[in-house]
Amino acid sequence: MRRFEEKTGQLYGMQKIRGFCHLYIGQEAVAAGTMTAITENDNLITAYRDHGLAIAKGMSSRECMAELYGKATGCTKGKGGSMHFFSKEHRFFGGHGIVGGQIGLGAGIAFAEQYQGTTNATICFFGDGAARQGMLHETFNMAMLWKLPVVFVCENNFYAMGTSVERTSNVLDIFKLGDAYDMPADSVDGMNPEDVHDAMDRAVRRARENGGPTLLEIKTYRYRGHSMSDPAKYRTKEEVEEYKEKDPIERVLRIIQDNNWATEAELEAISDKVRLEVDDAVQFAEESPWPDDSELYKDIYLQEDYPYITD
Repeated sequence: MRRFEEKTGQLYGMQKIRGFCHLYIGQEAVAAGTMTAITENDNLITAYRDHGLAIAKGMSSRECMAELYGKATGCTKGKGGSMHFFSKEHRFFGGHGIVGGQIGLGAGIAFAEQYQGTTNATICFFGDGAARQGMLHETFNMAMLWKLPVVFVCENNFYAMGTSVERTSNVLDIFKLGDAYDMPADSVDGMNPEDVHDAMDRAVRRARENGGPTLLEIKTYRYRGHSMSDPAKYRTKEEVEEYKEKDPIERVLRIIQDNNWATEAELEAISDKVRLEVDDAVQFAEESPWPDDSELYKDIYLQEDYPYITD
């Protein structure tokens, strides 16, 4: 995730990638801890900072990078770009650009699973900015009323688009929003993948056992701006450096080394493998074709539902 996003930032500066682009750098422990607690059959839906979660859910670096390039081999055929990754195969349902819009959709996916009698859970991610949307409160009410198998995850990186939580809400502990609906809720250290795993495991078990939804406020931090166009001048350099000392990747590396779980050579081999995968994804995107003009009106309507629409 980290190397993919660093390369994405570099390519954006070269104008290989255009449009809106939101990097996941710093928040990787949230994705890592989530994936070890769920199964491949569980659903995941998120907002537009979606690259890291998509890769963690199993989507290939190739299809993700090609989508950033707008190429036909991308995960949404080059039509979605950075904010709209999607994979039916991996049960990754976006990538959504409307702030908070995916919260209601996440509950809808969970309702479908409940209706079909499965034990699949749905993990619905949103940011601290989206916690101010009315959609959240309507969805929380219905999710608790129907005991839907959904885990609501607020990735709280403290600044939304650029305004701190303290300036936007009297409720600074976002997990307390669940209290109004008697929804089980917890605050989690999002720089620690083990803590994320433990909290997610409890929440997913509750969902599978018909215990209804859970709200997890996972406190994390993005090292870059809100998007590639954001210089992030609303934060001090000292604050950013303080959080970089809590870097989840460096923390995991220290634990591995302190416990002698891998040698330096083995860790270097992993690093080389990751670098080669990212380089391969870039080459794949570079060499992939652009979408054909005939794709413009495809994937918009189901033909059988609208027989009067023709190619």
